[in-house]
Amino acid sequence: MITKKLVALDIDGTLLHHDGRMSDEVRDAVQAVARAGHHVVIATGRSVLGTVPVLETLQLPRGFAVTSNGAVLARVHGSDWEVIDTVTFDPAPVLDVLENAWPDAVVGIEEPGIGTKVSANFPDGELMGPVKVVPWRELGAEPTTRLTFRSPSGTAEDFVELVERLGLHGVNYAVGYTAWLDINPEGVSKASALEQVRRRLQVEPGDTVAIGDHRNDLEMLAWAARGVAMGQAPDEVKAVADEVTAPVEEDGAAVILRQLV
Repeated sequence: MITKKLVALDIDGTLLHHDGRMSDEVRDAVQAVARAGHHVVIATGRSVLGTVPVLETLQLPRGFAVTSNGAVLARVHGSDWEVIDTVTFDPAPVLDVLENAWPDAVVGIEEPGIGTKVSANFPDGELMGPVKVVPWRELGAEPTTRLTFRSPSGTAEDFVELVERLGLHGVNYAVGYTAWLDINPEGVSKASALEQVRRRLQVEPGDTVAIGDHRNDLEMLAWAARGVAMGQAPDEVKAVADEVTAPVEEDGAAVILRQLV
């Protein structure tokens, strides 16, 4: 009998190629791990609504999905989902700091399972689910699970420097591959939510595996007994991982997953 492991998988840049495609090899490997009896847990920066297309592709057995970088925990079965826990924060103080911080930046305030309130429209295809443009002051009217700050013209390096300059406090944040900044409640990360899942599933800490590729995976890779960075990951991500697999273009996630069955 195998020892059931908790296998946490990032989506973009890990399961999905940069063009948004999941290869047959990766899909089959994920499903093989689930069939073997391991607990496959999607752990993503995407919203619940943005995660649904991936759940539809994978058709996983009953389990959990960590979304919004750990601020939203959902129970899933195939493509069905139900939000069972959220962690929120007051976005108003952060909005005060971000207002006019970058010339063409737009802000999104997540409403789990509903959509996103935005200060202006994001580039096409970047937000999934209903989007509603509202006045700036209305953005901070209610607690949220995530605030996204995005610039169509900036770079990831620009936003790393911006965050250091602004000195954000009382929140957790991660800069993406582009000028995209996710801000979550303080202490919340994929790792914090995965620890809740691990305890619910009664999996031993030493039986945890995680695969990811970017800065919002840092805590998750450090949390897992076996943290695996994708081959194209930034050096700071590779540095916290226990090992590095092939890049997403070579289906590096499947290489690791096949070792579990």
